[in-house]
Amino acid sequence: MPKTALYNMKGETIGQVELSDVVFGAEVNEAVLHQAVKVYLANQRQGTQSTLTRTEVSGGGRKPWRQKGTGHARQGSTRAPQWTHGGIALGPKPRDYRITMNKKVRRLALISALSAKVKAEEIKVVDAITLDEIKTKKIVEMLKALSVNGKTLIVMPQVDEKVVASARNIEGVKTTLSTTLNVYDILNCDNFVIVKDAVANIEEVYA
Repeated sequence: MPKTALYNMKGETIGQVELSDVVFGAEVNEAVLHQAVKVYLANQRQGTQSTLTRTEVSGGGRKPWRQKGTGHARQGSTRAPQWTHGGIALGPKPRDYRITMNKKVRRLALISALSAKVKAEEIKVVDAITLDEIKTKKIVEMLKALSVNGKTLIVMPQVDEKVVASARNIEGVKTTLSTTLNVYDILNCDNFVIVKDAVANIEEVYA
């Protein structure tokens, strides 16, 4: 059973936390992680890009010149793709990029991502993150005390507007809930800061 240090907001070690072998000590499946990231990024795409075809651009209702005898190539419309201001041939149209993923595979991917963070020693478990007021400086001080640099994901057990508002102005720092955790956010961060109660929530669902 993997163990990690338990910190307070001042960066002091106040104990140890035993992590579930099933969730935080599993074998990392890189193929499943790749699939999960691909699915997540594809599902973020709006798919609203669109170009106008020759039937949709305005104008071009009259044949520009007669078929024969002018010396020009024959043309039927000034809105064909080869004309300036003509329609776009084979351009993008609105489409759905969504990809589905099996529930068991999604579960395996999340467990693999969490286990990878533990093996890379990029996880910091904090006893609690509480603020009396919205204060970005408090979160900055906490991260500095924890020796956290770069992209950081802070995982909370429940919504705390003071923590969310305090952290959102810090570059590279993102807050999320244990119930909305996803593989892309876990792998995309350099540091994984999670509250002790959030660890319990994750283990309750996935262990």
